Amino acid sequence: MPTPIEERFTFAKAIAKEAGDLTLTHFRKRGLAVDTKRDGSPVTIADREAEQRLRALVEARFPTDAILGEEFGERPGTPPASGFRWVFDPIDGTKSFVSGVPLYGTMVACLHNADPVIGVINMPALGEMVAAAKGLGCTLERTGHAPEIARVSGVRDMKEAIFVYTAPEVYTQAGRWDLFERMSHATRLSRGWSDCYGCVLVATGRADLWVEPTVALWDVAAAVPIIEEAGGRYTDLAGRRDPTTGSCLVTNGLLHDAAMRVVGT
Repeated sequence: MPTPIEERFTFAKAIAKEAGDLTLTHFRKRGLAVDTKRDGSPVTIADREAEQRLRALVEARFPTDAILGEEFGERPGTPPASGFRWVFDPIDGTKSFVSGVPLYGTMVACLHNADPVIGVINMPALGEMVAAAKGLGCTLERTGHAPEIARVSGVRDMKEAIFVYTAPEVYTQAGRWDLFERMSHATRLSRGWSDCYGCVLVATGRADLWVEPTVALWDVAAAVPIIEEAGGRYTDLAGRRDPTTGSCLVTNGLLHDAAMRVVGT
């Protein structure tokens, strides 16, 4: 009989796929309306519909679990409390989505007593999904291929590393342009993509470190088990393994101490 984590892990992959497929019905659709939220970020009907679908599926299957989503906020678990809390980012990379760029993803995480134990990132327009659960490993699933074990890279030298991030303006807005410059100068190559794709690239060994000065819980909750089960390391910029502090430093593990020295310079 599956454990509570195993049961939710199988379910998390299924709902991330279903919500991602829903976003594809709006992707590159002419006339898609784009609204602006209070924080200045864009949101569309695809974001809202995908999160509503995720929430409804969890509420039907695990009614005592708590839910947090980017678009519709917090729903406490109903008694008796299960200790599980789902965290959703229905479309991470909405700017890419509305621009017709396929580097967006649906992020599903599940925490148990505040510890991220399940993470799924579905990149529906790319046909890729990475999924992990604590103690169960991390896999990469690609459309038309058998699932593969996802592993971080073996790069040990910052001068040979690929550094990924969301966008340079995120560093400017956070007052951390100095950090962006130091990371860029310390590494071989730097490229900007969405939070979710940066995580996917590090977890599958196609990039070596992903650094963000500003993140929300729904941006990174899924990243913790994905990166750790793939053999890497997740902390914030102060070195804490805590996805609630508002920043992240994600590496293949081998580079983490060196990257922390760059952060602290």
